Amino acid sequence: MRPFPLNSSTRERLEPLGYEFLAEILTRATERDSSNVTALAELAHVLTRSGRLEEGLAVDYRLVRLVPENPTVHYNLACSLALLERLDAALDALERAVELGYDDPDHLVSDEDLVSLRPQARFAALVRRLGGEPLDLSSR
Repeated sequence: MRPFPLNSSTRERLEPLGYEFLAEILTRATERDSSNVTALAELAHVLTRSGRLEEGLAVDYRLVRLVPENPTVHYNLACSLALLERLDAALDALERAVELGYDDPDHLVSDEDLVSLRPQARFAALVRRLGGEPLDLSSR
């Protein structure tokens, strides 16, 4: 149980403010230490969740430059690109994530950030490569 339960209307009004507050703190932290991968990853997440997709994408690209062999940063880059409907680039990033060791087909298929990729043959091939089953879009 939450110590201060909020109704959904109040939560919906406060959540954007919380994201903006976090974005400001994380931006300052990354300005002080531009190689703080943890702060950058959280900043990209917060920016994306608050609808600042292009800014989140820019941070994801910074992360890829800082830790190019990390599959998670490539996966997150793919999510940002997919949200912006840059499908080929998103699939390239996702394929790179898999090459680097990303291996969770169930999460891949259920991740709402990747909805725009689900109809793509390359996406289905990646899911199969990981041993998963692509969603059957024909029944929708």
